[in-house]
Amino acid sequence: MTAAATHSSQGLLRQYRVLTKPRVTQLAVFCAVIGMFLAVPGLPRWDHVIYGVLGIWLLAAAAFAINCLIEQEVDARMARTSRRATAQGTISSFHVLGLSGLLGGAGMLVLYLLVNPLTMWLTFATFVGYAIIYTVLLKPYTSQNIVIGGLAGAMPPALGWAAVANAVPAQAWLLVLIIFVWTPPHFWALALYREQDYVKSGLPMLPVTHGRRHTQLQILLYSVGLFIVSLLPYAVHMNGWPYLLCAVVLSGLFLRHAWRLYRHYSDAQARRLFRYSIVYLSLLFAALLMDHWVGLLLV
Repeated sequence: MTAAATHSSQGLLRQYRVLTKPRVTQLAVFCAVIGMFLAVPGLPRWDHVIYGVLGIWLLAAAAFAINCLIEQEVDARMARTSRRATAQGTISSFHVLGLSGLLGGAGMLVLYLLVNPLTMWLTFATFVGYAIIYTVLLKPYTSQNIVIGGLAGAMPPALGWAAVANAVPAQAWLLVLIIFVWTPPHFWALALYREQDYVKSGLPMLPVTHGRRHTQLQILLYSVGLFIVSLLPYAVHMNGWPYLLCAVVLSGLFLRHAWRLYRHYSDAQARRLFRYSIVYLSLLFAALLMDHWVGLLLV
């Protein structure tokens, strides 16, 4: 094989990989792993963790590929997404469907045969919720798309919990609630500094339909709600004071960013909030696990 052919093959593989939104998938799988470790008092079974991660990753990647396929015309009108292979037409719809079917089918088999049926069905429902209900029915038609459809994106901790415990108790849904409340301010911050992109796309994102000032207020209100919700694991005795301290600091910084955005808007501040929101969720879930293990060591 010539160097040019090798480079072309690598480029094609990279384009397929981009369609699965690997960075978003990594964050989702990370939250699922935290759910796995919180589900049991000690260490979870290694096979449940490995196969659970693999199955959830595969189905998440399949859902993102379908999302790119359905939104290919919208993506082509947006600077942020115009380079995707589906937007440029370098990968056919048939091949994207094949990729999604292969990944999704493999993920369902792994979860059903090597983990448990509950996790498979919950993960499949999440796939349908994101790839179909959110992408097809909500995103193009309502400015509250990210609020209603955010439940699908908030499910990873429950999926991880189910993979290890074969059950989804109230504690797992509390983790889902944190991500559910986190999602709107996270995406609305992005929509603010990418507002012109969304105007061109025709998608009814909140800044486009209700204006910048209303969006700033909604971000602030949801950030207050997130501060409160982030304290619930301590309030229900799921976690202890180390988590409480981390949650107060992290959520306080989130609220500070939201307040600054509300007081004096700038694209730079919206970007700072968006970027911090990703760091925030990662550190908050890491704090949940850290506190869980500290509690076990002190028993």
